Amino acid sequence: MNAAVAPATPHSTHSAERGLLRFITAGSVDDGKSTLIGRLLFDSKGIFADQLDAMSRAKHKRTVGDTIDLSLLTDGLEAEREQGITIDVAYRYFATPKRKFIIADTPGHEQYTRNMVTGASTADAVIILIDVSKVKLGDDGSVELLIQTKRHSTIAHLLQIEHVVVAVNKMDLVNYDQTVYDRIVAAYQEFAATLGLKDIKPIPLSALAGDNVVTASDKLSWYTGPTLIALLESLSVYDESHDEPLRFPVQLVARHAGHEANDFRGYMGRIEAGKVSVGDKLTVQPGGQSATVKDIVTLDGSLATAVVGQSITLLLEEHVDISRGDMLVSADRPATLLKNVVADVCWLSEEPLDMRRKYWLKHTTRQVSAKVTGVETLLDINTQEKRPATGLALNDIARIRLTVQQPLAADAYDEIRTTGAFILIDEVTHQTVAAGMIRLD
Repeated sequence: MNAAVAPATPHSTHSAERGLLRFITAGSVDDGKSTLIGRLLFDSKGIFADQLDAMSRAKHKRTVGDTIDLSLLTDGLEAEREQGITIDVAYRYFATPKRKFIIADTPGHEQYTRNMVTGASTADAVIILIDVSKVKLGDDGSVELLIQTKRHSTIAHLLQIEHVVVAVNKMDLVNYDQTVYDRIVAAYQEFAATLGLKDIKPIPLSALAGDNVVTASDKLSWYTGPTLIALLESLSVYDESHDEPLRFPVQLVARHAGHEANDFRGYMGRIEAGKVSVGDKLTVQPGGQSATVKDIVTLDGSLATAVVGQSITLLLEEHVDISRGDMLVSADRPATLLKNVVADVCWLSEEPLDMRRKYWLKHTTRQVSAKVTGVETLLDINTQEKRPATGLALNDIARIRLTVQQPLAADAYDEIRTTGAFILIDEVTHQTVAAGMIRLD
């Protein structure tokens, strides 16, 4: 049998910082997220003629006259068009001469916060859209940001998204007033400081009118920074996981039919952190056995070294007991074995947490039975205060404790995202009920 897995493209390095950028748009309902993406695609020539024709003939239009509804580029579901809201996460691909992009258009409605978490989990950057017409500006100088702006910013922080672009949208509705923009940006930066967000890049624009999205606008002459597309092109996406210890979750054990003289046994999977070379000393977790890399196999032949992001088959010198769900790690830098887990979670289910029930915990390729033993604190999105709680409801963000039936080889989420993340699955309905980030005390 074929023992190789097709190699994936390795993550970017310092010499190729302007490679692929994954980013999401987030914010409240009708902040203009879908329209902004449509404008990016339209003005950067990132759509095809047949898409443009389909948009022009779309039955459900949210614009006046013959103006094209750019949001239809991402609102693909019929229900989205009928209701005028984004429900599902829509992914779009486009490129400029300087960079390739994958955009995730995420819903703004609180009901679909779980969809936003899904889109944000693999993002390098987030665009937080703020609709100037919805922000309450008090005569006393106060500024009240929308709750979803705070919620999505909090999730971006929890998921450790590197770059946060604050796009103050619909500037045309306030006659491109710099004072309004400055007040909103100051209020957001004050809120971001309470979260611990540091890399904040504010930008004024109008997605509908196209001001400052791909081309600069005379109406925003007081703004001296880059356009949105120029800003996205400049963001660094160097992945430091090359320098991290090896993390190789085993997806499949590959063997031939069993009648050949050469007893082939390979371990297939994707390198989630670090790198591996022939001759490296590894540890199998959670079992603890030692192993030595004999060969690294791909569809294109054997490799001397493979790096994070590549899908490979590892052959080992020793005959050891390894199954799907085990993890091969650097012998000198193993993962932490956990039976009791502390994690921050976003509750994604309409059914509240039931402390009496067991859930499946899915971590990399491993799935184990788990039980929530306690809710330590519930995060108040508005004030960022943490208060005691006994349960979890839809969209709640909290720190919890779990026990797992079999040990997990895990890392802190802020150290290695892939091996620090998990989901909880309802044993009966098989629905994903929570997304979690492991914290090591």
